[in-house]
Amino acid sequence: MNDAHFHLVVNHLPIVGVLVGFLVLLSGYIIKNPQVKTTALGIFIFSALAAIAAFYTGEGAEDIVENLPGVSETLIHEHEEYAELFFTMMLILGGASLLTLFFQFKKSPLVKYGFGLVLILSLSCIVISKYVGTSGGEITHIEIRNDDNVIQLDSNNGRPND
Repeated sequence: MNDAHFHLVVNHLPIVGVLVGFLVLLSGYIIKNPQVKTTALGIFIFSALAAIAAFYTGEGAEDIVENLPGVSETLIHEHEEYAELFFTMMLILGGASLLTLFFQFKKSPLVKYGFGLVLILSLSCIVISKYVGTSGGEITHIEIRNDDNVIQLDSNNGRPND
């Protein structure tokens, strides 16, 4: 398994995980169940760890795909920018989740603010995840590119003209 393969395996985990965690946390608020909310914290912590793996395999994946026909350096760069922002936000979400978990076990009155912060952070991570996921998919999936990102192939050798 090379870096590109490993990146493709793990990059979906933080994207799906943050969405699942948000839905679990929201349902915990709705049914007023602290165990469900605690489960969401665990999902966010796992997702942050998965984001570390996805982020650090990205460079190796780039080295493998950057010279493939139809792959644009512009698309790779755009994906890298979104990935850096998503990675940072996921680390913040994971840290806030750990801190909230600590507050909950210590029965601190700050726990309600921790859960509120985690809810807001997770929502922002969901928004960013849409962009990081879409921009990553556009790198090798020409069928999902919008008109601005379509790469014209040179008829002589099949290489991109960008």
